[in-house]
Amino acid sequence: MRIPSVYVEGYEQKACPHDQELADLYIRHTTIGDPLLDPVMEEISSIPAYDLHAFIEAGIEGHDRVLQEAPQPLRDFFRNFEEPAWLDYEAFKPGIRCFNVNVDLMLVAFVTGVLVEGFSTLIAKSFNATGRTAATPRRLMQNNRQLMEIFYPGGLRRNGDGWKLSTRVRFVHARIRSLLAKSGDWDFEACGTPLSAANLGLAISIFSMQLLKYSKLVGTSFSTEEQESVLAVWRYAGFLMGIPETILYTDGADAERKHDIAYMCEPPPSEDSVAMANALIKAIAPVAGVTDPKEQEDLTDLAYRLSTALIGQELANQFGYPKHSRLSTTLTLRSFRVKQRLQRFLHSKQLVKSQNFSQLLKISVYDEGGISYRMPDQVKASESSKW
Repeated sequence: MRIPSVYVEGYEQKACPHDQELADLYIRHTTIGDPLLDPVMEEISSIPAYDLHAFIEAGIEGHDRVLQEAPQPLRDFFRNFEEPAWLDYEAFKPGIRCFNVNVDLMLVAFVTGVLVEGFSTLIAKSFNATGRTAATPRRLMQNNRQLMEIFYPGGLRRNGDGWKLSTRVRFVHARIRSLLAKSGDWDFEACGTPLSAANLGLAISIFSMQLLKYSKLVGTSFSTEEQESVLAVWRYAGFLMGIPETILYTDGADAERKHDIAYMCEPPPSEDSVAMANALIKAIAPVAGVTDPKEQEDLTDLAYRLSTALIGQELANQFGYPKHSRLSTTLTLRSFRVKQRLQRFLHSKQLVKSQNFSQLLKISVYDEGGISYRMPDQVKASESSKW
């Protein structure tokens, strides 16, 4: 087993004493990307960008006539796709119902807790290496859109937008891995594979398990059935995003174990993590449509306070967040919960659900031409064609 150098200290001193088997599993996946799609993308990397985009769109959208013209490896990839034996669409229903009643709270938890924590790992280096930090508002809206679509009734069916967007993410990750590998700027000996299966396996645990944890902190309540359902939704979304089943969690307990051991292996947040986390928080006000400078400042301050309350003071300090006392962030979180509960008391559940849905629509990316299947053609966003 080759251990990328940035992982050696955490693996040997923190993770192995707790659970060497799981630590070994995580480290092995730091040198793995997407075993099924990466070789395909490498084989077809030389075809013109226009054709590549058209063939990927045909495969995801199910346009068989166009897909027939695609290179054989890509045709085989789509035709050989099989749903996992554990997939149960009925298991998604409680989570979908719960999400659509609590969109506002779960969205706050997702943006100020889940996404920010996700950037605390080495995965931030892969994203920041592309120079797309400046595009964070659009990326945030894309994340919101995927969240909305996977929790939409039928969204993870083969023709649902949750299925399509999750599969698109898989292709984008594979493309970025390929571009970074060829750029000569990525240190494989130190960092392992960019956008590794390990980092994505950890990310999906954060998206699911931590989403539940942070949503509870901002005021959502879940039944056991609803929690298991939310985990089931994200597990299948992770499968569609190309996370190997060898590192993909099976249930909540497994997600928690993988999350904890992975963090022991991961190096401390880097400058890349700091840049990505702060850019994400600062993108919230523009995405919400707030243009008044004073209102933007107030909303950003609230976002920092809520984020600190969710992810904890230690990680907030590592991110270089503005200094707030523990008492002030605790009071901010309590005040936020009270306001949300009052809103639900004063309005009917159906009205709250409708308002939440409208809010999520406004802060999600819906391009005129539908889902874009364009792929980056250069590592640096400033040099790449629009995608």
